[in-house]
Order: sequence, then C-alpha cells, then structure tokens
Amino acid sequence: MTPGSKVASVAFLVTLYYLFSRRSRSRLPPGPLGLPIFGSVFQFDSVQPWLSFAKWKQLYGSLVYVNFAGQPVIILNSKKAVEDLLVRRASKYSDRGQFLVASEYLTRHLHLVLLQRNERWRKMRRAGESALGVRSSSHYHGMQTNETVLLAYDILNKPDNWTYHVQRSAASAILSLVYAIPSIQSPEDPTFAFMDDFLTRSTAALLHVIDAFPILDKLPGFIARWRHNAGKDFQRFTGVFEEMYLRIKNKFVDGMEQRSSFCAILAETQDRHAMSDRESAWLAGVLYAAGQETTASTIHWFLFSMLLYPEIQQRAQEELDKVVGRSRLPSFNDLTHLPYIQAILRETLRLRPPLPVGVPHAVSEDDYYDGYLIPKGAIVFANVRSLNRDTEIYGSNAEEFRPERHLAEDGNLIDPKDDGHFTYGFGARICVGRHVANNFLFIALANILWAMRIESLKDSAGNPILPDPNVEVTTDGVLIRPAPFSFKATARFEDADTLVQQARDEIMRELAALPKEG
Repeated sequence: MTPGSKVASVAFLVTLYYLFSRRSRSRLPPGPLGLPIFGSVFQFDSVQPWLSFAKWKQLYGSLVYVNFAGQPVIILNSKKAVEDLLVRRASKYSDRGQFLVASEYLTRHLHLVLLQRNERWRKMRRAGESALGVRSSSHYHGMQTNETVLLAYDILNKPDNWTYHVQRSAASAILSLVYAIPSIQSPEDPTFAFMDDFLTRSTAALLHVIDAFPILDKLPGFIARWRHNAGKDFQRFTGVFEEMYLRIKNKFVDGMEQRSSFCAILAETQDRHAMSDRESAWLAGVLYAAGQETTASTIHWFLFSMLLYPEIQQRAQEELDKVVGRSRLPSFNDLTHLPYIQAILRETLRLRPPLPVGVPHAVSEDDYYDGYLIPKGAIVFANVRSLNRDTEIYGSNAEEFRPERHLAEDGNLIDPKDDGHFTYGFGARICVGRHVANNFLFIALANILWAMRIESLKDSAGNPILPDPNVEVTTDGVLIRPAPFSFKATARFEDADTLVQQARDEIMRELAALPKEG
C-alpha cells in the first residue's frame, strides 16, 4: 500500500467513525464529539472541571452529553433539569459511579457518600439524618460555640497563622461533634493526624487512574499494588473507627453518663436502624471526611470576602451591635435576629461552593428527558457553580457578592427554610450534615465579625494588598479555595479582645476539668 493510499484509508476510517458517532448519538443530548476511543478526555480541564462545564453550557445548553473514554457523562446546567431529574426522578438518579479503589478496595462499600442506592445506604442515611437533623443539631450548639470562640481568639491574636487556625478549628469541631473529643489544639494530636491521613488517602483514591481506565484493574496483583495497599488501609482505618465508636457505645450500654455526640445518638438508635458496629463506625468516620475540608474552605472564602468588601463587613457588625451589643459574644439564641449574618453565609456558599461540580450521581436505568436518551450507567453532574451563578435565578449581578439578594424588603430572610443556593446537593443525596454545617458556620461568622475588623495589609506605598478574586486553587484536586492571602485583624472596640480572652479562658478551664479517657 502506497503512503497516499494509507492516508486515504485512515481518512476514510475517521470519516466513518464520525458518521457512525453522529448517528449513534442522535438520541443523546448535544455535546462535544470527541476523539475515537478517548472521547472528550483531552478537551476536559481535569484541574478545574467547572471551566469545561461552563464552556460546554454556552455551546450546548442546559443538558450536555460527554463521552469520557467510553463512559457516558451527562451535565445538568439548569435548575429545571436538576429538579426534574435529581429530585423528581430520584429513584433513577441516586446511584453513584463505580469508584473502584475508593469504594470497593479502600472502604469496602461502607462510605455513605459513595454507596450505591441500596439497603445499606438507606439505613445509614436514615441513621445519619436522625442524629444530624434539625432537631438533633441543637445538641451540638455548645461545642460548636466553644470552637468558634477559640477560633476568634486565635485569629485575633495571631492573624498571620489564620489558615492553621481555621484548619484546626474545623477539624476539632467535627471531632468534638462526632466523638465528643475535647478541643484539639495541635495538628500533632494523634487523632487529628489519623483523621487527616484518612481524608488524604480517601480523596486520592477518588482520583485513581483505574476509574478512567478500569481495564487496568485486570492486571495481576504484583503489578496492581493499589488493591493490596488499599486493603491494608481499610483494615487500619476500620480498626481505629471501631475503637473510637465502641468507646462511646460501651458507655451507653453500661448506662454511663457522657457528653452529647453523634456517636452517642448513633449508639442509642443503632438497633432501630439495624446497623452493625462496623457500619456505625464507618458512618461516623466518613462524617469527618465529608465535613472538615468543606467547612474550612467556606471560612477561607468568608474571610476573603470580608477583606474585599469592607462595606458588607461594616453592615454585618452594625447588625451585631444592634442585636448582641458589646457586652457579650453572640450565641445561637441570636440566630433568628441576625438575618444579615445568615445572608453572608448563604452568599458565601452560593458564590464560592467548595465542590463546584458536586458529587456525581449515576443513572440506574435508561431514561428519556426532553426527547433525549440518558443511558443506564451514565454519570450525572449537576453543574453547581454554574447553577449558583445562573442569571435567570439570581439576576444580572449573579457573579457579584451581594448578601442582600437573600433578604426581603423588611430585612428578613426571603425563605428561612431555603438555603438560597445549590451547594449542599439535591434530592435523596442532599448533604446529610447540612444543618450542623450551617450552624457551625453561622456561629463562626458571628463570633469573628463581632470580635474584630478584617482589614487589608498595605504595601510600601500605602496601597492595600488585596487578593485577586479571579485566582482560585484546588486542594487535593477536588475542593477550591482562594489563593493564599494575608490580612490584619484588630479588636473592633475597646473591650472586645478582653471579652474574647475571658470566654476563651473559661472554655479552657472547662476542657481541663473533663475526665481523661483511658
């Protein structure tokens, strides 16, 4: 065969491929055609996938089909499509994709977020909602308040280390909520280090290459070391999770008094939910992984926004002065009287969702929507970041940080029961910990704003040094945060630092008086 004929043959085959692809895709939603075998893998920004999703939304509309190396993917870009499919047809759209390393090898189908829609998922979900719902969430107010007072004290006194303080506070708050562990003051604490290792390894497993090329999992064990390594990690994580859970369950069984915690409530309701000790232990452990980084990320974006928008910070502090005054710190009793603080939280979660493309759903059977086929096994992404900035929902200024969009003319929240954003997910897979997350974030924002002014540093010419709102960084390849920035934190009025110091000292005395474990 001559070189010319070889080129002609290749061109003919490529033409056939595209003609066949177009015909076979005629019932599928519109989307990029991609390449043979690889599909649209090379058109996809794996570091910032929301940018690819946004581009495809502009080109193809509210429903987009993408082929990722043979894996069908559906991207939902409108509120209507999300509500029609993920909410109203939740029975078909509540599965998860097959994360081989993360779900099968590392967590052995015990990770609530990654579980398929089966009986184990249902009972773990019910148990989680029972211990974290609106009513139960009030059990954690005291420990959440304490952690945010410590956070406010730390930032006020050492603002240069604010990222460390936020990380410590988010981790400690969740460990206290889940396991009744007193406030952790150092990242060298063994419990903190263990949970951080679990978070790091489980996140890395979600991004493993074999999920893109599952044929690699057929390799023999001496090559496919990920199976062996993940199995060892599973045994190690399970041992610690069970030890931490059973420490609390055994106290319940023995009728011993103990601090309120997620595990204490879980131990009390475990039989009702027909859950094993192992399932209960993993449910508790996963709650930490699901909440720690997202909580820290949200506080990062809040501080970022207060630095960029001092007029919003000032309005929030005027509300605090009116409702709380300057003789005491905020409490949860003030929540309903601080709508602007709540609006700042909602706007932070709307404009800067920690997971901009959410956690993908999967379709359990063929379905049709708007005349298009959505095939069984397709991965479905709700384009959370785009939905949160949809001008049809939030108006022409949807790209701007404006807390007042969540307020009615009388200054109260438009709808106290509606979060005003899509960040917590949808339908049967909506975040099970959203109520306790909102509570912690509210009291954290309130205490920080009550105690201090967040102000920019100045350069040598006296100009403010402000972060670039267009620069974002990814952590662990999943969450987004602002690029590193610094600020000045100063006591907002004469007695603010003294009152925060007194509250902090009282908390530390209470912690020191707690009985030691073991």
